[in-house]
Amino acid sequence: MFSLLADKLDNTFRKLRGLGKISEKNIADALRDIRLALLEADVEFTVAKDFIARVKERAMGQEVLKSVKPGEQIVKIFHDEIESLLGGDAEGLDLTDPARIMIVGLNGAGKTTTSAKLALRLKNEGRRPLLVACDLIRPAAIDQLATLAKQIDVPVYTPAEGTKDVIAVAKASLEWAKTQNGTVMIFDTAGRQEVDEALVDELRRLHAFLSPKETLLVVDAATGQQAVKVAETFDKAVDVTGFVLTKLDGDARGGAALSMRTVTGKPIKFSGEGEKLDQFGPFVPSRMADRILGMGDIVGLVEHAAARIDEEQATKSMSRMMSGQFDFNDFLGQMKMMQNLGPLEGLLGLLPGFSKIKKQLPAQALDPKRIKHMEAIVLSMTSKERKNPNLMNPSRRRRIASGSGRPLLEVNKLIKNFMEMKKMMSGKGKMGGMMKQMAAMQGKGGKGAPGGGSMMDALSGMGGLPKGLGKLGSLGGLFGKK
Repeated sequence: MFSLLADKLDNTFRKLRGLGKISEKNIADALRDIRLALLEADVEFTVAKDFIARVKERAMGQEVLKSVKPGEQIVKIFHDEIESLLGGDAEGLDLTDPARIMIVGLNGAGKTTTSAKLALRLKNEGRRPLLVACDLIRPAAIDQLATLAKQIDVPVYTPAEGTKDVIAVAKASLEWAKTQNGTVMIFDTAGRQEVDEALVDELRRLHAFLSPKETLLVVDAATGQQAVKVAETFDKAVDVTGFVLTKLDGDARGGAALSMRTVTGKPIKFSGEGEKLDQFGPFVPSRMADRILGMGDIVGLVEHAAARIDEEQATKSMSRMMSGQFDFNDFLGQMKMMQNLGPLEGLLGLLPGFSKIKKQLPAQALDPKRIKHMEAIVLSMTSKERKNPNLMNPSRRRRIASGSGRPLLEVNKLIKNFMEMKKMMSGKGKMGGMMKQMAAMQGKGGKGAPGGGSMMDALSGMGGLPKGLGKLGSLGGLFGKK
């Protein structure tokens, strides 16, 4: 998300940072470039215009023009204004009793999946969510919600086949809820391909009956300015309390996110960046502003990892690594941890400066198939070979290549880089010292990274990374060396 905007802003700010003094002309040129970048990112015209006016007013101040580092000052102003544009402080849900949440939106935006994702998040927070299928229009919508509810082990109310009265369904679900000991109800409602009077009328009636504390509009981020118009229409109909932006991982522009709050005055409360049910979280404007300006989101990175990494297993792997006992069985476990973290490109996008590093990567460097290929190679080894890589002579390597379906050169590269990484991590050099420091932090209850460095362990192992990034941890650069 925001990759096109981030690239253009990076070029503009790089020019400003390189100037010892900044004139009004420098600022005017930079703001023109920024305005074009915003419009190309599909930000609504009046939003972009007002945003540039605010930045210009602050950037023309004497404290900036006379500053020792004026370029940095302007970047800070831009960051603050982006954060304000996105909504300032993050806003949570109103879950006071009776906690009812209506999920609304057009077909294809991801309402049903979002309902399940939200239920899973609330469940993980210690609440007892209940799902209610109120989409009586879309074929298989009820079955889809029931299937997702089963996956996350959350009770779901499903109406009888052929039911057409949504108010009757809502009324019956409230009676059902009394038997379920739930604390919050999530209602997945019907949508259409576009807003029409029948849809608006049904949602108005359901909203009036339920009086929900939250009415969340699910919006496909990739639809840009169309999403903003949809938001205005739904807000007038059912008084939307917030938005959920979906498919952020597939939208390089991000204009909807930057326009939504300003146009409607309502906050973006959650965002989804993947198809998996756990790829969902609160929308935090300050952290999103950091990502737009290439500063990464380390907090989001650690939170993401903490929820998916087995800390005990990661700590055990680190201890074995430091003692020189780390073998291909441990390596296999670390690869599985990496796969649990989700797509590498999205994960690494949370690292500061990754947008620049990404340009240095060879083609297909972040292809998820690379980890599958490494996994196939390791699984083609015997148990003795995994425990002792020194056993792997040329004939064994040829057998492994044949069994995994990978080229012999790739097998040789993996084994060579694994041995070099193992030596580097357990030795007396900088990386060995870093690993020992992580272990010391773990012993003192340090939480710099999940599992006392396991985040670093799990982040690497993706092929073709630049040397600096390829040494992030125990799987460092295994396909990255030539």
